[in-house]
Amino acid sequence: MIDENGVRRYLLKAAKHGYADRASERRWAKQPDHSTTIRHADGRWSLDDNFFGGEPYGGREVVFFDGKPTWMMVYYGAVDASVPNAGVVYSCLQDALAGPDPEMPIRGPRLFEQGTMRYEASWDGSLARFSGRERIFDRGQEIYAASFAGGTVDARRDEAGGEARSDK
Repeated sequence: MIDENGVRRYLLKAAKHGYADRASERRWAKQPDHSTTIRHADGRWSLDDNFFGGEPYGGREVVFFDGKPTWMMVYYGAVDASVPNAGVVYSCLQDALAGPDPEMPIRGPRLFEQGTMRYEASWDGSLARFSGRERIFDRGQEIYAASFAGGTVDARRDEAGGEARSDK
């Protein structure tokens, strides 16, 4: 059984050390497949956030406990083509992601405002299985949107302690 409270506590810690942490960018690892990986570890917990992008972008986060995957999320988003400086939008996104919702620390809070920009996140479900959307508005006009989904992985094990099988 997956420790949902443990995942929640770890995600709250990791949020401040991932994409939202501008100082950590120098530690981001460029991969041969042209993606970027951000890694964080704290005791028995660790997280890999691997993404492709620029504009638009997509990626996945995987939380590990004792080296085994326990939770993951996939995400995809983009800044509207009419925005001349996507960096300003992503700066707002980074600040929003640094303060996730304490009960559902999957992206940012439900609402975050910065200057003329407003970040909104909505989701259905629980940490075990969820889907959602985040958007950023500037002066009421939507300028960024992303979708995300995820939940626990590898939660079913056979009674002998083996791994659940998936042929997908």
